[in-house]
Amino acid sequence: MLTLRLALLSLRNRRVTTVLTIASIALSVSLLVGVETVRRGIRQSFAGTIRGTDLIVGARGGSQQLLLSSVFGLGAPAGSVRWETYQRWANHPGIKWTIPISLGDSYFGYRVVGTTAAFFEHYHYRNDGTVSAAQGSTALSDSSVVIGAEVASKLKLEMGAKVVLTHGLRGTGISDHDAHPFTVVGILARTSTPVDQSLFISLEGIEAMHAGMPPENSTGQAKFAPLVMPGATAPAPSPVTHDPSPFPLPPSPDASHASLTAFLVGAKARSASLLLQRQMNTDVREPLTAILPAVALTELWHTIGYAEDGARIITWAVLVVGLLGMLVALYSTLEERRREMAILRSLGAGPGRIAALMVLESGTLSLLGAGAGLGLVYLLLVLGQGVAESHFGLYIPITPPQRLEWLYLGGVVAAGVLIGLVPAWRAYRNTLQDGLTIRL
Repeated sequence: MLTLRLALLSLRNRRVTTVLTIASIALSVSLLVGVETVRRGIRQSFAGTIRGTDLIVGARGGSQQLLLSSVFGLGAPAGSVRWETYQRWANHPGIKWTIPISLGDSYFGYRVVGTTAAFFEHYHYRNDGTVSAAQGSTALSDSSVVIGAEVASKLKLEMGAKVVLTHGLRGTGISDHDAHPFTVVGILARTSTPVDQSLFISLEGIEAMHAGMPPENSTGQAKFAPLVMPGATAPAPSPVTHDPSPFPLPPSPDASHASLTAFLVGAKARSASLLLQRQMNTDVREPLTAILPAVALTELWHTIGYAEDGARIITWAVLVVGLLGMLVALYSTLEERRREMAILRSLGAGPGRIAALMVLESGTLSLLGAGAGLGLVYLLLVLGQGVAESHFGLYIPITPPQRLEWLYLGGVVAAGVLIGLVPAWRAYRNTLQDGLTIRL
């Protein structure tokens, strides 16, 4: 206890150096722990965007492209799915519910989602949250639109406002649908998901809005009459395909819906999801891609894992620089503390106690720095949680430190103690006479 008290008194006598060293370590620790906390929060936010959905089905393409375009509103979809195909699978005996999704239009950069009432009934996010209206209702007609919370706040849209949508996903579409404006009938409660950044209209509204425009092909581009080469007489006949579908086709589909971008599927039994996925991926009538949301997210994390590793390396490098700064601070003060050490030696302190004093000082600095860094992380989380939620649609939960964060903090304190052995070794070697000798 005497050695610990001497260490604390010594640090207090060098307040400026002590505070600066603790601040340096705290900043390094906050960066290290903060990157890990934000990384975990982003993963939880992404994973919580969609819950209860067993499959996401779209045109043949990449799984991550389908996931990002249909759920997170990122990137362009690979193509479209015919309405007949959607109806055929929606009537599959193993499927409980489906949510059709039609993309391709926007409003000042915000995506327009064509869907049905099934979206508001079956779509769940984070802890079984449901999409509900904060104002008005979610009832859709061919001329009404329900907007997300961020769309309403950023664009200052209120109930009853008229909205003219734009053809195209990036707000720079080729034309505005001036002939078919929509009326805002509902503003959704905030969900901290991409729903806040979307506008929802009915599939009938999609068709009415595009009435008179050239039909689109499977890639979502307008389809025009093909060029006829000189000498050509007739197009080649279409190949005949065989339908091995084990279930009967439903009655004639609604001809008003030409195609969809994707549809979400809820299976009657979760265990049947893999079988449904295999059947959809081998559909010979129309090439489809069916993905399990959790598996696609895992693939996404694996893809961006290299970037996360790079961020970890940078933060560890910053932490090493902070610890080296502490080493330099302790080592450089040894010269100024020669007389202090000599006095302690003359009062009976042995070389071992002097070395322990240096190690305790180093360990105390690293412990205080780690604690201050952890506190700084949670302070920034409290202050920045609302900003991240409102500006980026990311809900970063504030949770107690996990096992990895505790390992980081323990590693920092242990590294601080080990670094203290360097000045301790030098102080251990100094003799009493060395401290009393005046150096010129």
